[in-house]
Amino acid sequence: MSGDLPALPCLKAAALTHESISHGFFTRAGGVSTGLYATLNGGVGSEDDPAHVRENRARMARTLGVLPENLLVPFQVHSIDVLSVSEPFSERPRADGLVTATRGLALGATGADCGMVLFADVQAGVIGACHSGWKGAFDDIIGAVVTAMGALGAQRHNISAVLGPCIQQTSYEVGPEFFTRFIERDAALAAFFVPSARSDHYRFDLPGLIGLRAQQAGIGHFESLGLDTYADADRFFSYRRSTHLKEPDYGRLISAIALV
Repeated sequence: MSGDLPALPCLKAAALTHESISHGFFTRAGGVSTGLYATLNGGVGSEDDPAHVRENRARMARTLGVLPENLLVPFQVHSIDVLSVSEPFSERPRADGLVTATRGLALGATGADCGMVLFADVQAGVIGACHSGWKGAFDDIIGAVVTAMGALGAQRHNISAVLGPCIQQTSYEVGPEFFTRFIERDAALAAFFVPSARSDHYRFDLPGLIGLRAQQAGIGHFESLGLDTYADADRFFSYRRSTHLKEPDYGRLISAIALV
């Protein structure tokens, strides 16, 4: 079915736009899933019909210009583990970042509020992708991806990284124990919290912390699309929104990048 359809609509970043690179921050538009998962659910871990998820991912792969089996998304576990890949994997490895210098492979991350970050050193021909929720940002998955890209020949100052749609600070309320965990690690991390209307609660700036990690990694360019998954139900899935609505499950977005 996917081969007969036009490319999916997806968000792009100028920093990743190059003749040797194909990328997309996919929204929930253009797929075949229904109900809670309408329509472009990419989450194999959801309760959606697996055939629908396969078709959705095939459409994403076609849009990126790769074979369906070459759209690689790991089994994400909120770690800072990064794998270098040179061929498709038959069983999803447990990791939260992928890097490659192999053409024809698309590296992806899923999210439904967590950050999905795409990386490229166009000059070296090295790309990366990672999933970064609060734990990945806390433990520095960004730095781990940049280090892994360096092992393939990338230069930090030539790397561009773009954070796709994720939960923004205005939508991300956390409790006092969450805040304490951060400031006990580093008091300077208090800069990523502002008080919320509820006593002893805060609003956490996940994109801001991811941006700090990119700066600390010494990359040449970082930007966030600044789009809030929680607030924009028409375009994005959101775990937190689904939880607040007491929905039984939620769809997953995919962001991916390929060397073509």
